[in-house]
Amino acid sequence: MRGKCIMLQGTGSSVGKSLLCAGLCRLFRQDGLAVAPFKSQNMALNSYATAQGLEMGRAQVTQAQAAGIEPSVMMNPVLLKPTGDKRSQIICMGKPIGSMTAMEYHRYKPALRGLIQQTYDALEARCDAVVIEGAGSPAEINLKEGDLVNMWMAKAADAPVLLVGDIDRGGVFAALYGTVMLLEPEERARVKGLIINKFRGDVEILKPGLRMIEARLGIPVLGVVPWTDVDLEDEDSVSERLTRQSGSGEVTVAVVRLSHISNFTDFQALSLHPGVTLKYALRPGDLEGADIVILPGTKNTIGDLVELKNRGMLAPIVRHARRGGLLLGVCGGYQMLGSVLRDPDGVEGDISEAAGLGLIDMEVTFHPTKRTAQAAGQVTGALDWLAELNGERIEGYEIHSGESAFGEGVRLWMGPDGACNAAGNVLGTYLHGLFDDGRLADALVRRARAIKGLPEEPAAPALTMADYREAQFNKLADVLRQSLDMDAIYRILRDGDIGVH
Repeated sequence: MRGKCIMLQGTGSSVGKSLLCAGLCRLFRQDGLAVAPFKSQNMALNSYATAQGLEMGRAQVTQAQAAGIEPSVMMNPVLLKPTGDKRSQIICMGKPIGSMTAMEYHRYKPALRGLIQQTYDALEARCDAVVIEGAGSPAEINLKEGDLVNMWMAKAADAPVLLVGDIDRGGVFAALYGTVMLLEPEERARVKGLIINKFRGDVEILKPGLRMIEARLGIPVLGVVPWTDVDLEDEDSVSERLTRQSGSGEVTVAVVRLSHISNFTDFQALSLHPGVTLKYALRPGDLEGADIVILPGTKNTIGDLVELKNRGMLAPIVRHARRGGLLLGVCGGYQMLGSVLRDPDGVEGDISEAAGLGLIDMEVTFHPTKRTAQAAGQVTGALDWLAELNGERIEGYEIHSGESAFGEGVRLWMGPDGACNAAGNVLGTYLHGLFDDGRLADALVRRARAIKGLPEEPAAPALTMADYREAQFNKLADVLRQSLDMDAIYRILRDGDIGVH
Protein backbone atom coordinates (compact mmCIF):
# COMPACT_ATOMS: atom_id res chain seq x y z
CA MET A 1 0.00 0.00 0.00
CA ARG A 2 1.22 3.49 -0.80
CA GLY A 3 0.10 5.02 2.49
CA LYS A 4 -1.49 8.01 0.79
CA CYS A 5 -5.14 7.09 0.30
CA ILE A 6 -8.18 5.48 1.81
CA MET A 7 -11.35 4.49 -0.02
CA LEU A 8 -14.97 4.35 1.12
CA GLN A 9 -17.21 1.90 -0.68
CA GLY A 10 -20.80 1.05 0.23
CA THR A 11 -23.22 -1.83 0.40
CA GLY A 12 -25.44 0.18 -1.94
CA SER A 13 -26.35 3.66 -3.11
CA SER A 14 -27.28 6.38 -0.61
CA VAL A 15 -25.63 4.69 2.38
CA GLY A 16 -23.81 7.94 3.19
CA LYS A 17 -20.46 7.54 1.41
CA SER A 18 -20.38 11.11 0.12
CA LEU A 19 -21.11 12.57 3.54
CA LEU A 20 -18.55 10.40 5.31
CA CYS A 21 -15.91 11.27 2.70
CA ALA A 22 -16.60 14.97 3.29
CA GLY A 23 -16.31 14.42 7.03
CA LEU A 24 -12.98 12.60 6.68
CA CYS A 25 -11.68 15.35 4.40
CA ARG A 26 -12.47 17.95 7.06
CA LEU A 27 -11.11 15.79 9.88
CA PHE A 28 -7.81 15.11 8.09
CA ARG A 29 -7.53 18.81 7.26
CA GLN A 30 -8.07 19.69 10.93
CA ASP A 31 -5.24 17.30 11.75
CA GLY A 32 -2.87 19.12 9.40
CA LEU A 33 -2.95 16.90 6.30
CA ALA A 34 -3.14 18.26 2.78
CA VAL A 35 -6.09 16.14 1.68
CA ALA A 36 -8.13 15.92 -1.52
CA PRO A 37 -11.26 13.95 -2.52
CA PHE A 38 -11.53 11.74 -5.59
CA LYS A 39 -14.33 9.90 -7.37
CA SER A 40 -13.41 8.46 -10.74
CA GLN A 41 -16.96 8.41 -12.11
CA ASN A 42 -20.00 10.22 -10.80
CA MET A 43 -23.60 10.26 -12.02
CA ALA A 44 -25.48 13.39 -10.99
CA LEU A 45 -27.37 16.36 -12.35
CA ASN A 46 -26.11 18.64 -9.59
CA SER A 47 -22.87 19.90 -11.09
CA TYR A 48 -20.56 22.86 -10.74
CA ALA A 49 -18.36 25.04 -12.94
CA THR A 50 -14.79 25.33 -11.69
CA ALA A 51 -12.61 28.42 -11.88
CA GLN A 52 -11.26 27.01 -15.15
CA GLY A 53 -14.77 26.77 -16.63
CA LEU A 54 -14.90 22.97 -16.35
CA GLU A 55 -17.81 20.90 -15.06
CA MET A 56 -17.69 18.42 -12.18
CA GLY A 57 -20.00 16.66 -9.74
CA ARG A 58 -21.35 18.53 -6.73
CA ALA A 59 -20.32 15.85 -4.19
CA GLN A 60 -16.62 16.28 -4.92
CA VAL A 61 -17.03 20.06 -4.84
CA THR A 62 -18.47 19.76 -1.33
CA GLN A 63 -15.67 17.40 -0.30
CA ALA A 64 -13.05 19.80 -1.70
CA GLN A 65 -14.61 22.62 0.31
CA ALA A 66 -14.43 20.38 3.39
CA ALA A 67 -10.75 19.81 2.62
CA GLY A 68 -10.23 23.56 2.30
CA ILE A 69 -9.05 23.45 -1.31
CA GLU A 70 -10.27 24.72 -4.68
CA PRO A 71 -12.49 22.19 -6.53
CA SER A 72 -10.81 20.67 -9.60
CA VAL A 73 -11.99 18.23 -12.26
CA MET A 74 -8.98 16.11 -11.26
CA MET A 75 -11.18 15.10 -8.32
CA ASN A 76 -13.96 13.85 -10.64
CA PRO A 77 -12.61 13.07 -14.12
CA VAL A 78 -15.81 11.42 -15.42
CA LEU A 79 -19.32 12.79 -14.85
CA LEU A 80 -22.51 11.29 -16.28
CA LYS A 81 -25.56 13.55 -16.62
CA PRO A 82 -28.72 11.58 -17.45
CA THR A 83 -30.98 13.00 -20.15
CA GLY A 84 -34.59 12.23 -21.01
CA ASP A 85 -34.15 9.40 -23.54
CA LYS A 86 -32.31 6.74 -21.51
CA ARG A 87 -29.04 8.38 -22.42
CA SER A 88 -26.42 10.31 -20.50
CA GLN A 89 -24.17 13.16 -21.46
CA ILE A 90 -20.58 12.10 -20.79
CA ILE A 91 -18.33 14.76 -19.25
CA CYS A 92 -14.60 13.95 -19.30
CA MET A 93 -12.18 16.21 -17.47
CA GLY A 94 -14.88 18.85 -17.31
CA LYS A 95 -15.92 18.87 -20.98
CA PRO A 96 -18.76 17.04 -22.75
CA ILE A 97 -17.60 14.40 -25.24
CA GLY A 98 -21.04 13.21 -26.36
CA SER A 99 -24.19 11.39 -25.34
CA MET A 100 -24.45 7.62 -24.96
CA THR A 101 -26.95 4.92 -24.05
CA ALA A 102 -26.12 2.68 -21.10
CA MET A 103 -24.90 -0.08 -23.41
CA GLU A 104 -22.84 2.31 -25.53
CA TYR A 105 -21.19 3.68 -22.41
CA HIS A 106 -20.63 0.17 -21.01
CA ARG A 107 -18.63 -0.65 -24.15
CA TYR A 108 -16.77 2.66 -24.00
CA LYS A 109 -15.75 2.56 -20.32
CA PRO A 110 -12.50 0.58 -20.69
CA ALA A 111 -11.14 3.43 -22.84
CA LEU A 112 -11.43 5.74 -19.82
CA ARG A 113 -9.22 3.71 -17.49
CA GLY A 114 -5.97 5.24 -18.65
CA LEU A 115 -7.35 8.76 -18.19
CA ILE A 116 -8.62 7.94 -14.71
CA GLN A 117 -5.34 6.32 -13.63
CA GLN A 118 -3.28 9.24 -14.93
CA THR A 119 -5.56 11.80 -13.29
CA TYR A 120 -5.57 10.03 -9.94
CA ASP A 121 -1.78 9.63 -9.90
CA ALA A 122 -1.32 13.34 -10.61
CA LEU A 123 -3.74 14.29 -7.82
CA GLU A 124 -2.17 11.91 -5.32
CA ALA A 125 1.28 13.35 -6.03
CA ARG A 126 0.06 16.74 -4.79
CA CYS A 127 -1.39 15.55 -1.46
CA ASP A 128 -0.62 13.96 1.85
CA ALA A 129 -3.80 11.91 1.53
CA VAL A 130 -6.65 11.24 -0.89
CA VAL A 131 -10.13 10.21 0.25
CA ILE A 132 -11.60 8.12 -2.57
CA GLU A 133 -15.34 7.53 -2.93
CA GLY A 134 -16.88 4.51 -4.63
CA ALA A 135 -20.35 4.32 -6.18
CA GLY A 136 -23.29 2.04 -5.53
CA SER A 137 -21.92 -1.32 -4.44
CA PRO A 138 -18.76 -3.21 -5.44
CA ALA A 139 -20.87 -6.40 -5.38
CA GLU A 140 -23.02 -5.49 -8.41
CA ILE A 141 -21.67 -8.55 -10.21
CA ASN A 142 -23.33 -7.72 -13.54
CA LEU A 143 -21.32 -4.48 -13.73
CA LYS A 144 -17.93 -5.66 -12.47
CA GLU A 145 -16.45 -6.28 -15.91
CA GLY A 146 -16.60 -2.59 -16.79
CA ASP A 147 -16.01 -1.24 -13.28
CA LEU A 148 -14.31 2.15 -13.10
CA VAL A 149 -15.25 3.33 -9.64
CA ASN A 150 -15.16 0.55 -7.03
CA MET A 151 -12.67 -2.33 -6.79
CA TRP A 152 -10.98 -1.48 -10.08
CA MET A 153 -10.31 1.98 -8.67
CA ALA A 154 -9.12 0.53 -5.35
CA LYS A 155 -6.59 -1.58 -7.22
CA ALA A 156 -5.55 1.31 -9.47
CA ALA A 157 -4.89 3.51 -6.43
CA ASP A 158 -3.60 0.61 -4.30
CA ALA A 159 -6.18 1.75 -1.75
CA PRO A 160 -7.38 0.10 1.45
CA VAL A 161 -11.18 0.03 1.57
CA LEU A 162 -13.63 0.85 4.34
CA LEU A 163 -17.07 -0.65 3.62
CA VAL A 164 -20.08 1.45 4.70
CA GLY A 165 -23.51 0.02 5.50
CA ASP A 166 -26.73 1.93 6.22
CA ILE A 167 -28.51 0.57 9.28
CA ASP A 168 -31.45 2.97 8.99
CA ARG A 169 -32.90 1.08 6.03
CA GLY A 170 -32.53 -2.26 7.85
CA GLY A 171 -30.57 -5.42 7.05
CA VAL A 172 -27.17 -3.85 7.55
CA PHE A 173 -25.42 -7.03 8.73
CA ALA A 174 -26.73 -9.02 5.77
CA ALA A 175 -25.73 -6.19 3.44
CA LEU A 176 -22.19 -6.05 4.83
CA TYR A 177 -21.78 -9.84 4.84
CA GLY A 178 -23.28 -10.32 1.39
CA THR A 179 -21.21 -7.56 -0.14
CA VAL A 180 -17.93 -8.93 1.20
CA MET A 181 -18.75 -12.53 0.25
CA LEU A 182 -19.58 -11.56 -3.35
CA LEU A 183 -16.13 -10.02 -3.79
CA GLU A 184 -13.23 -11.91 -5.33
CA PRO A 185 -10.61 -13.03 -2.76
CA GLU A 186 -8.11 -10.34 -3.79
CA GLU A 187 -10.86 -7.71 -3.57
CA ARG A 188 -11.99 -8.99 -0.19
CA ALA A 189 -8.43 -8.61 1.06
CA ARG A 190 -8.62 -4.88 0.38
CA VAL A 191 -11.52 -4.38 2.82
CA LYS A 192 -9.80 -3.34 6.05
CA GLY A 193 -12.75 -2.11 8.09
CA LEU A 194 -16.54 -1.84 8.32
CA ILE A 195 -18.54 1.27 9.20
CA ILE A 196 -22.20 1.22 10.20
CA ASN A 197 -23.87 4.51 9.32
CA LYS A 198 -27.12 6.31 10.27
CA PHE A 199 -27.71 4.55 13.60
CA ARG A 200 -30.52 5.70 15.86
CA GLY A 201 -30.41 4.29 19.36
CA ASP A 202 -28.11 2.74 21.96
CA VAL A 203 -24.91 1.24 20.53
CA GLU A 204 -24.88 -1.34 23.36
CA ILE A 205 -27.79 -3.08 21.66
CA LEU A 206 -25.68 -3.49 18.52
CA LYS A 207 -22.61 -4.98 20.16
CA PRO A 208 -23.55 -8.68 19.83
CA GLY A 209 -24.10 -8.12 16.11
CA LEU A 210 -20.83 -6.21 15.78
CA ARG A 211 -18.91 -9.05 17.39
CA MET A 212 -20.62 -11.61 15.17
CA ILE A 213 -20.01 -9.78 11.89
CA GLU A 214 -16.36 -9.27 12.85
CA ALA A 215 -15.99 -12.95 13.63
CA ARG A 216 -17.67 -14.12 10.42
CA LEU A 217 -15.81 -11.79 8.10
CA GLY A 218 -12.55 -11.35 9.97
CA ILE A 219 -12.84 -7.61 9.39
CA PRO A 220 -13.12 -5.13 12.28
CA VAL A 221 -16.00 -2.72 12.74
CA LEU A 222 -14.32 0.69 12.98
CA GLY A 223 -17.31 2.60 14.21
CA VAL A 224 -21.05 3.16 14.38
CA VAL A 225 -21.91 6.63 13.11
CA PRO A 226 -25.13 8.04 14.57
CA TRP A 227 -27.88 9.57 12.49
CA THR A 228 -26.56 13.10 12.21
CA ASP A 229 -28.44 16.24 11.31
CA VAL A 230 -25.74 17.65 9.04
CA ASP A 231 -27.00 19.80 6.19
CA LEU A 232 -24.70 19.71 3.17
CA GLU A 233 -25.59 20.22 -0.49
CA ASP A 234 -27.04 17.13 -2.12
CA GLU A 235 -25.39 15.16 -4.86
CA ASP A 236 -28.48 14.26 -6.88
CA SER A 237 -32.26 14.11 -7.02
CA VAL A 238 -32.44 11.01 -4.80
CA SER A 239 -32.23 13.57 -1.99
CA GLU A 240 -34.90 13.48 0.72
CA ARG A 241 -34.88 17.28 0.51
CA LEU A 242 -37.20 17.06 -2.52
CA THR A 243 -39.92 15.34 -0.50
CA ARG A 244 -39.95 17.38 2.68
CA GLN A 245 -40.74 20.91 3.79
CA SER A 246 -38.08 23.04 5.42
CA GLY A 247 -38.40 26.13 7.57
CA SER A 248 -41.43 27.69 9.19
CA GLY A 249 -41.40 31.27 7.94
CA GLU A 250 -44.38 33.33 6.83
CA VAL A 251 -43.25 33.40 3.19
CA THR A 252 -43.88 30.13 1.34
CA VAL A 253 -41.52 29.24 -1.51
CA ALA A 254 -42.53 26.44 -3.90
CA VAL A 255 -39.75 25.02 -6.08
CA VAL A 256 -41.27 23.11 -8.99
CA ARG A 257 -40.05 19.51 -9.14
CA LEU A 258 -38.78 18.54 -12.57
CA SER A 259 -37.93 15.04 -13.78
CA HIS A 260 -34.42 16.18 -14.69
CA ILE A 261 -34.03 18.81 -11.98
CA SER A 262 -30.44 19.98 -11.65
CA ASN A 263 -28.52 22.23 -9.29
CA PHE A 264 -31.36 22.48 -6.81
CA THR A 265 -28.55 23.20 -4.36
CA ASP A 266 -29.27 26.81 -5.44
CA PHE A 267 -32.19 26.89 -3.02
CA GLN A 268 -30.57 25.54 0.13
CA ALA A 269 -29.43 29.07 1.03
CA LEU A 270 -32.95 30.38 0.47
CA SER A 271 -34.37 27.66 2.72
CA LEU A 272 -32.08 28.86 5.53
CA HIS A 273 -33.70 32.31 5.58
CA PRO A 274 -35.67 32.58 8.86
CA GLY A 275 -38.66 34.07 7.05
CA VAL A 276 -39.08 31.18 4.59
CA THR A 277 -40.98 27.92 4.40
CA LEU A 278 -39.66 26.02 1.38
CA LYS A 279 -41.22 23.01 -0.31
CA TYR A 280 -40.93 21.19 -3.65
CA ALA A 281 -44.09 21.14 -5.78
CA LEU A 282 -44.91 17.97 -7.71
CA ARG A 283 -48.63 18.51 -8.34
CA PRO A 284 -50.78 21.58 -9.10
CA GLY A 285 -52.17 21.54 -5.57
CA ASP A 286 -48.65 21.88 -4.17
CA LEU A 287 -48.53 25.41 -5.60
CA GLU A 288 -51.51 26.62 -3.59
CA GLY A 289 -50.57 29.26 -1.05
CA ALA A 290 -47.11 29.82 -2.52
CA ASP A 291 -45.83 33.39 -2.32
CA ILE A 292 -42.80 32.67 -4.50
CA VAL A 293 -42.73 30.02 -7.23
CA ILE A 294 -39.34 28.93 -8.59
CA LEU A 295 -38.65 27.03 -11.82
CA PRO A 296 -35.22 25.43 -11.25
CA GLY A 297 -32.51 24.20 -13.58
CA THR A 298 -32.92 21.04 -15.63
CA LYS A 299 -30.80 18.84 -17.90
CA ASN A 300 -33.72 18.58 -20.35
CA THR A 301 -35.51 21.92 -20.53
CA ILE A 302 -37.93 21.20 -23.38
CA GLY A 303 -38.72 17.67 -22.20
CA ASP A 304 -39.44 18.85 -18.67
CA LEU A 305 -41.52 21.76 -19.99
CA VAL A 306 -43.70 19.33 -21.96
CA GLU A 307 -44.01 17.08 -18.91
CA LEU A 308 -45.06 20.02 -16.72
CA LYS A 309 -47.83 20.73 -19.20
CA ASN A 310 -48.95 17.09 -19.08
CA ARG A 311 -48.95 17.23 -15.27
CA GLY A 312 -51.21 20.29 -15.32
CA MET A 313 -48.53 22.49 -13.72
CA LEU A 314 -48.17 25.23 -16.32
CA ALA A 315 -51.61 26.81 -15.95
CA PRO A 316 -51.35 27.43 -12.17
CA ILE A 317 -47.80 28.77 -12.61
CA VAL A 318 -49.03 31.27 -15.21
CA ARG A 319 -52.03 32.21 -13.02
CA HIS A 320 -49.68 32.86 -10.12
CA ALA A 321 -47.64 35.23 -12.29
CA ARG A 322 -50.68 36.97 -13.80
CA ARG A 323 -51.99 37.68 -10.30
CA GLY A 324 -48.73 39.46 -9.47
CA GLY A 325 -47.08 36.63 -7.55
CA LEU A 326 -43.30 36.37 -7.63
CA LEU A 327 -42.02 33.84 -10.18
CA LEU A 328 -38.30 33.15 -10.59
CA GLY A 329 -36.66 30.95 -13.21
CA VAL A 330 -33.08 29.75 -12.90
CA CYS A 331 -31.14 28.41 -15.90
CA GLY A 332 -33.50 25.92 -17.60
CA GLY A 333 -36.38 27.31 -15.57
CA TYR A 334 -35.47 30.77 -16.87
CA GLN A 335 -35.60 29.46 -20.44
CA MET A 336 -39.11 28.09 -19.84
CA LEU A 337 -40.35 31.63 -19.10
CA GLY A 338 -39.78 32.73 -22.71
CA SER A 339 -42.14 32.52 -25.67
CA VAL A 340 -40.50 29.69 -27.62
CA LEU A 341 -37.67 27.19 -27.18
CA ARG A 342 -35.91 25.71 -30.23
CA ASP A 343 -33.50 22.79 -30.42
CA PRO A 344 -32.59 22.46 -34.12
CA ASP A 345 -29.57 20.24 -33.48
CA GLY A 346 -31.27 17.85 -31.05
CA VAL A 347 -28.98 18.89 -28.21
CA GLU A 348 -31.53 17.95 -25.53
CA GLY A 349 -33.60 15.27 -27.25
CA ASP A 350 -36.15 14.62 -29.98
CA ILE A 351 -38.38 17.68 -29.50
CA SER A 352 -37.18 20.40 -31.86
CA GLU A 353 -39.47 23.22 -30.71
CA ALA A 354 -41.90 23.99 -27.90
CA ALA A 355 -43.89 26.97 -26.71
CA GLY A 356 -42.71 28.50 -23.44
CA LEU A 357 -44.84 30.14 -20.78
CA GLY A 358 -44.75 33.45 -22.64
CA LEU A 359 -44.11 35.48 -19.49
CA ILE A 360 -40.86 37.07 -20.68
CA ASP A 361 -40.34 38.40 -24.22
CA MET A 362 -37.52 36.01 -25.02
CA GLU A 363 -36.74 33.19 -27.44
CA VAL A 364 -34.24 30.44 -26.62
CA THR A 365 -32.20 28.41 -29.09
CA PHE A 366 -30.07 25.46 -28.01
CA HIS A 367 -26.65 24.93 -29.59
CA PRO A 368 -24.15 22.07 -29.18
CA THR A 369 -21.71 24.44 -27.48
CA LYS A 370 -22.15 24.49 -23.73
CA ARG A 371 -21.29 27.40 -21.44
CA THR A 372 -19.65 26.38 -18.17
CA ALA A 373 -18.07 29.21 -16.23
CA GLN A 374 -17.86 30.93 -12.92
CA ALA A 375 -19.75 34.16 -13.47
CA ALA A 376 -21.30 37.19 -11.83
CA GLY A 377 -24.41 39.21 -12.48
CA GLN A 378 -24.77 42.88 -11.66
CA VAL A 379 -28.09 44.17 -10.33
CA THR A 380 -29.14 46.88 -12.77
CA GLY A 381 -31.74 48.89 -10.88
CA ALA A 382 -34.57 47.84 -13.21
CA LEU A 383 -36.65 46.64 -10.24
CA ASP A 384 -37.59 49.14 -7.53
CA TRP A 385 -37.72 46.47 -4.86
CA LEU A 386 -34.05 45.63 -5.55
CA ALA A 387 -32.95 49.26 -5.24
CA GLU A 388 -30.74 48.48 -2.23
CA LEU A 389 -28.72 46.08 -4.39
CA ASN A 390 -28.45 48.37 -7.40
CA GLY A 391 -24.95 48.03 -8.86
CA GLU A 392 -24.04 45.09 -6.61
CA ARG A 393 -22.42 41.97 -8.08
CA ILE A 394 -23.92 38.55 -7.35
CA GLU A 395 -21.31 35.80 -7.70
CA GLY A 396 -22.14 32.32 -9.00
CA TYR A 397 -21.63 30.07 -12.00
CA GLU A 398 -23.33 29.14 -15.26
CA ILE A 399 -23.89 25.72 -16.89
CA HIS A 400 -26.19 25.82 -19.91
CA SER A 401 -26.36 25.30 -23.66
CA GLY A 402 -29.20 27.66 -24.58
CA GLU A 403 -28.84 31.20 -25.95
CA SER A 404 -31.47 33.86 -25.25
CA ALA A 405 -32.70 36.43 -27.77
CA PHE A 406 -34.70 39.26 -26.20
CA GLY A 407 -37.67 41.17 -27.56
CA GLU A 408 -38.47 44.82 -27.03
CA GLY A 409 -40.52 44.21 -23.90
CA VAL A 410 -37.67 42.79 -21.85
CA ARG A 411 -35.88 44.57 -19.02
CA LEU A 412 -32.59 43.32 -17.63
CA TRP A 413 -32.70 43.15 -13.86
CA MET A 414 -29.32 41.45 -13.63
CA GLY A 415 -26.75 42.05 -16.33
CA PRO A 416 -25.71 40.69 -18.66
CA ASP A 417 -28.47 38.11 -19.06
CA GLY A 418 -31.03 38.21 -16.26
CA ALA A 419 -34.37 39.36 -17.67
CA CYS A 420 -37.74 40.28 -16.16
CA ASN A 421 -41.22 41.25 -17.33
CA ALA A 422 -42.56 44.81 -17.35
CA ALA A 423 -44.39 44.35 -14.04
CA GLY A 424 -41.21 43.18 -12.30
CA ASN A 425 -42.72 40.07 -10.69
CA VAL A 426 -41.43 37.49 -13.22
CA LEU A 427 -37.67 37.27 -13.46
CA GLY A 428 -35.02 34.83 -14.54
CA THR A 429 -31.30 34.33 -14.68
CA TYR A 430 -28.72 31.80 -15.84
CA LEU A 431 -26.74 32.35 -12.64
CA HIS A 432 -26.53 29.40 -10.25
CA GLY A 433 -25.62 30.10 -6.63
CA LEU A 434 -27.48 33.41 -6.74
CA PHE A 435 -28.70 33.12 -3.13
CA ASP A 436 -25.44 31.94 -1.58
CA ASP A 437 -24.38 35.26 -0.05
CA GLY A 438 -27.85 35.89 1.44
CA ARG A 439 -28.48 39.35 -0.03
CA LEU A 440 -30.78 38.39 -2.89
CA ALA A 441 -32.65 35.90 -0.72
CA ASP A 442 -33.37 38.62 1.82
CA ALA A 443 -34.56 41.06 -0.86
CA LEU A 444 -36.85 38.46 -2.41
CA VAL A 445 -38.39 37.56 0.95
CA ARG A 446 -38.95 41.23 1.81
CA ARG A 447 -40.71 41.76 -1.54
CA ALA A 448 -42.92 38.72 -0.95
CA ARG A 449 -43.85 40.03 2.50
CA ALA A 450 -44.83 43.38 0.99
CA ILE A 451 -47.01 41.74 -1.66
CA LYS A 452 -48.62 39.61 1.03
CA GLY A 453 -49.29 42.65 3.22
CA LEU A 454 -47.04 41.53 6.06
CA PRO A 455 -45.12 44.09 8.12
CA GLU A 456 -41.51 44.68 7.22
CA GLU A 457 -39.12 42.83 9.49
CA PRO A 458 -35.94 44.42 10.83
CA ALA A 459 -32.93 43.65 8.67
CA ALA A 460 -30.79 40.78 9.92
CA PRO A 461 -27.21 39.93 8.92
CA ALA A 462 -27.28 37.80 5.77
CA LEU A 463 -26.37 34.15 6.35
CA THR A 464 -23.87 33.07 3.72
CA MET A 465 -23.61 29.52 2.47
CA ALA A 466 -19.85 29.63 2.96
CA ASP A 467 -20.22 30.26 6.69
CA TYR A 468 -23.02 27.71 6.98
CA ARG A 469 -20.97 25.04 5.20
CA GLU A 470 -17.99 25.61 7.48
CA ALA A 471 -20.14 25.07 10.57
CA GLN A 472 -21.64 21.90 9.07
CA PHE A 473 -18.23 20.49 8.08
CA ASN A 474 -16.89 21.02 11.59
CA LYS A 475 -20.00 19.48 13.13
CA LEU A 476 -19.63 16.41 10.90
CA ALA A 477 -15.93 16.05 11.70
CA ASP A 478 -16.72 16.17 15.42
CA VAL A 479 -19.27 13.37 15.03
CA LEU A 480 -16.82 11.17 13.10
CA ARG A 481 -14.02 11.82 15.58
CA GLN A 482 -16.28 10.65 18.40
CA SER A 483 -17.80 7.63 16.64
CA LEU A 484 -14.96 6.17 14.54
CA ASP A 485 -11.75 4.49 15.66
CA MET A 486 -9.54 7.18 14.17
CA ASP A 487 -6.34 5.58 15.46
CA ALA A 488 -7.17 2.49 13.42
CA ILE A 489 -8.15 4.56 10.39
CA TYR A 490 -4.86 6.45 10.54
CA ARG A 491 -2.99 3.13 10.72
CA ILE A 492 -4.87 1.93 7.65
CA LEU A 493 -4.12 5.20 5.85
CA ARG A 494 -0.44 5.02 6.78
CA ASP A 495 0.29 1.29 6.56
CA GLY A 496 -2.51 -0.06 4.40
CA ASP A 497 -3.74 -2.29 7.20
CA ILE A 498 -5.00 -2.03 10.74
CA GLY A 499 -2.24 -4.00 12.39
CA VAL A 500 -3.17 -5.34 15.82
CA HIS A 501 -6.88 -4.79 16.58
